[in-house]
Amino acid sequence: MIGHLLGAAGAVEAVAAIQAIRTGWVHPNINLENPDEGVDANVLVGPKKERLNVKAALSNSFGFGGHNSSIIFVPYK
Repeated sequence: MIGHLLGAAGAVEAVAAIQAIRTGWVHPNINLENPDEGVDANVLVGPKKERLNVKAALSNSFGFGGHNSSIIFVPYK
């Protein structure tokens, strides 16, 4: 964990999403201890990073004052 990067947070999250597609490594959910009942455990990443076949990645950024954005990354063909 690196803290909040303020204006750079969206760019860093975008890089993490692109790297997940390129390498297959997905960042862990470090505070996921008790998932809600009914959530399929096959779609959750646990407390350790995992290698998955990532075909697309969604990056959501929610900023102060309602400055929000979403972007989907897929490999260029």
